[in-house]
Amino acid sequence: MTIPDLGSDLLSVAIRTAIVYIVLVTFFRVVGKREAGQLSTLDLVVLLVISNAVQNAMVGENVTLIGGLLAAAVILFLDWSLHKLINRFPHLREVVEGEPVLVVRDGQILEDNLSSEGLSVRELGIALRQNGLLTVDEARFVYLETNGQISVIPRRDNEDESGDLAFDPDDPDSAIVGDPGTDGSRHHRRRRPGKLSGTST
Repeated sequence: MTIPDLGSDLLSVAIRTAIVYIVLVTFFRVVGKREAGQLSTLDLVVLLVISNAVQNAMVGENVTLIGGLLAAAVILFLDWSLHKLINRFPHLREVVEGEPVLVVRDGQILEDNLSSEGLSVRELGIALRQNGLLTVDEARFVYLETNGQISVIPRRDNEDESGDLAFDPDDPDSAIVGDPGTDGSRHHRRRRPGKLSGTST
């Protein structure tokens, strides 16, 4: 099967760029959040090689200024459009960006979640130390966010682990947006003192 190649005229540059953008968004969604935020040296090399490889795929033999500007404009437009769609249709956000993944709960590493997201214990340890913690026992919750960053919520003094939380740990966004009211507004549930009030910095 022969895949027809596109030319290097401006219309073809726009089509090429759109195809590359869609493929890369899909690729990074499939490989996971880790590639988006927690970059090791190897990850950085991969991104640099990819960026160089797709450059010619976008513009072909068109090395003119207008060709480069058109490719950039198409990328910016597609990115703007995708964010508009995500904001308009919240369920689309879960498809495109995924959801935060809980990797530590009450000082216990959730091995399956850690493995499925391609996150190593060493990387988890780095995130803990960056938040002033030495051991995983000091963490109440640790999340791998949709942007690839790791959020650490430390234990609070005299915190009762068996007490009711004001949010679902598996759905941390529920602590932010609250519950939808009958008038479409959001009603935030009152948090108990010492519960989720932010992440350590």
